[in-house]
Amino acid sequence: MTQKITVHDSFSARQKIMGHVRTTPLVSSPSLSQTCSAEVLLKLEQTQITGSFKLRGATNAILSLNAAQKEAGVVGVSTGNHGRGLAYAASKAGVRCIICMSKLVPQNKVEAIQSLGAEVRITGSSQDDAQAEVDRLVEDGMTMIPPFDHRDIIAGQSTVALEILEQTPDLDTVLVPVSGGGLISGVALVMKTISPSIRVVGVSMERGAAMYSCQHAGKPILVEEVPTLADSLGGGIGLNNAYTFEMTRDLVDDLILVSEEEIAEAIRHAYWQERLVIEGSGSVGIAALLAGKIKIPGKCVSLISGQNIDMALHKRLIDGENVDVAAPTSVNGSLYA
Repeated sequence: MTQKITVHDSFSARQKIMGHVRTTPLVSSPSLSQTCSAEVLLKLEQTQITGSFKLRGATNAILSLNAAQKEAGVVGVSTGNHGRGLAYAASKAGVRCIICMSKLVPQNKVEAIQSLGAEVRITGSSQDDAQAEVDRLVEDGMTMIPPFDHRDIIAGQSTVALEILEQTPDLDTVLVPVSGGGLISGVALVMKTISPSIRVVGVSMERGAAMYSCQHAGKPILVEEVPTLADSLGGGIGLNNAYTFEMTRDLVDDLILVSEEEIAEAIRHAYWQERLVIEGSGSVGIAALLAGKIKIPGKCVSLISGQNIDMALHKRLIDGENVDVAAPTSVNGSLYA
């Protein structure tokens, strides 16, 4: 039986990661406040050490390992923010970390993970091939740390909600990007335990929103991953999901979707109006606000989850180009995000 995660785990995680991650700013957005006729604030998790909120969960997971696990090291599959967070946290704790990738992963992403202290294993031509190498390393005694469906990961991500409540206690609505659900599960757990009246709204993209599709199906299902500007939100939640499907179902008030055009406009708005460089996944809350999809937001926080966007793509977007990110599709790739 899966052990339930409670707000006690959130406070415990905060004690563990204190001094290892940044307390990120919560700032007012005059432009969004005027547009929405409401008080809108932005939680700047893109200013986290590795450029996204993922460092919180990764750090908590690393610091929760027992002595034998730390000695044996950790392993994961990732091409993005989870890999960055895990590599950094493991390096700082003196724990060996291996990130497995396929040979299709661009060299710049390989080098980014390596620069944060992890060993990279290039295996096969797909993330499934890379996962097979992870499974082999786990059989040899290493510990796999997944990107979202893990109690220490969820508890670590939830610490951002504790910060938000301290920074603005009289909150009405919080907007949270949704992929596999580790972040929104943690945020909703804290909000609904401490201040149940706060409305927790998950935002994802129209293209391949797995959690949204799974919630409408009433169970975890396979969802095709398709190209999107919010690439970090792509992929599945896992058919054997242990935590985030039920936590999202039970604690989140609403899930909404935004279009590629709305995501692009949000990235532009963040740059030109807020002076922020953010990735597509981090922009979806702003996108929902600009599109008028959040009704009566009241005092509202939009959580900006990350900044790790390809800067050439970013320049095309802020210059007003209508970017088409169409590319070959895969299934459930964010299990390895």
